[in-house]
Amino acid sequence: MEFFYEFFQVYLMYFRELWLTLAVGFLISGFFFKFIPTDIVEKHLGEKGLKPIFISSIIGTLLPVCCIGALPIAITLRRKGATLGSVLAFMVATPATSISALIVCWKLLGLTFTAIIFFGVIVMAILMGIVTNGIKLKANDIGNNDESESCCHKGTASIQSSALPIRQKIKEAILYAFVTLPKEIGLEVIVGIAIASFVTVFEPIQYLISEYLTGLFGYFFVLIVGLVTYVCSTASVPMADAFMKSGLSHGQALCYLLVGPVTSYGTILIIKKDFGWRVLSVYLGIICSLSLIYGLIYDMFY
Repeated sequence: MEFFYEFFQVYLMYFRELWLTLAVGFLISGFFFKFIPTDIVEKHLGEKGLKPIFISSIIGTLLPVCCIGALPIAITLRRKGATLGSVLAFMVATPATSISALIVCWKLLGLTFTAIIFFGVIVMAILMGIVTNGIKLKANDIGNNDESESCCHKGTASIQSSALPIRQKIKEAILYAFVTLPKEIGLEVIVGIAIASFVTVFEPIQYLISEYLTGLFGYFFVLIVGLVTYVCSTASVPMADAFMKSGLSHGQALCYLLVGPVTSYGTILIIKKDFGWRVLSVYLGIICSLSLIYGLIYDMFY
């Protein structure tokens, strides 16, 4: 009984601390979603060279789109002539963070940590784009993909320029922020906070982390957890906070935040299907290695 009381108290603590932050993040995401047309994004990401890699990396960190929602956009960009590098850079940057995730991260983990993960995601996406741009693909590598009808595609397809009046756009932005977006990731956020609360109060997990998962083992632990589970970028922040309160370092939490949202099963299957095993192995290799490097460097200097 005492465990459930402590769990409920920790859950309420997270909820009280995050509800306003999430509301602000959702609202900003809604306006970003409705007022940034897709055709402008696709135009700049469809160019050749290194420029679209930089643009896709920066835009991807701000788009209010989950991992699954980023897939149809990425495939569309590829079919419109975007380079492999810019497409994969977009697929890294978009799910790894978002406006709401950055605000929640700042609230729970501090401004310095938030700035480091923001620029870390951009660097990872850019390096992903540069490395994979040199991989040659067959002409028929991009096939028809059923993921275009994913749960988030209906929302992402609406990022378009239109002649709607400003009042109507504002209304739709608010509806997206507080109706559509909570439907898409609200359950994941709630479950993520519940798991974080459980990790915080469940003593066997506390003991396991503090006694056996410090140092290098801790990095492999969060790396494996990040690869085999999927939590959206916003919901993963309370999990990282719970891991840190249980004894993992800031660098290990950083590693988890970089790996978890980017390596969903949907992303892995789509990359394998449309680009092949070689591109998938490079994709996962870059994400895992850079995440470990970032985490180790962070722990060395902070």
